[in-house]
Amino acid sequence: MKKVKICPNEYEHQYWASDQILAGIDEAGRGPLAGPLCAAAVVFAKGYANEEIYDSKALSEKKREELFDVIQRDALWYEIAVIPVEEIDRLNIYRADQKAFESLAEHSGADIILTDAMPLPGFKKPVIDLVKGDQKSISIAAASILAKVTRDRLMKQYDAEYPQYGFARNKGYGTKEHLAAIEQYGITPIHRRSFAPVRYRQTQLDLF
Repeated sequence: MKKVKICPNEYEHQYWASDQILAGIDEAGRGPLAGPLCAAAVVFAKGYANEEIYDSKALSEKKREELFDVIQRDALWYEIAVIPVEEIDRLNIYRADQKAFESLAEHSGADIILTDAMPLPGFKKPVIDLVKGDQKSISIAAASILAKVTRDRLMKQYDAEYPQYGFARNKGYGTKEHLAAIEQYGITPIHRRSFAPVRYRQTQLDLF
């Protein structure tokens, strides 16, 4: 695992200087064909720093697991949301994600909301949507870790229930292994029927 850059908290310091409370929000699991979407929000105390907290995708699984506990211990407030496949299929993945962000932002009570590239139009408090926010804000990075660890744990549980799909390895993404399993075994209750490969397989089944 390559060494990562220290996650800056320059955005936090801009607002901590005026005693404003910030919440960072991020998600995990927008792209997979199966499993829920997970989102999280984190609020840290003014001046909080931890050089290990960074974009969850750049960290090893072991480090994410360690930081999962650290973040929950150190945060002033945090919340994790699990959005089921039924909600994803009903709304579409983008709107399901955005709706989760809106709910977390509301629950946070923060003065400023930092998101990882997710605009929240019409939200009553200032929202700063940062591209690669999990590499620019410690609050967003921490949220990315909470969301990622939560989702990975859920996919490992689903792997025990549906072992032929390799969910512990592919986390529901459309890998060659996963697509072959869909072709051979069909789709499960945790597959996202609004996603093209799954929808195509469901259409085939409906023809018979």
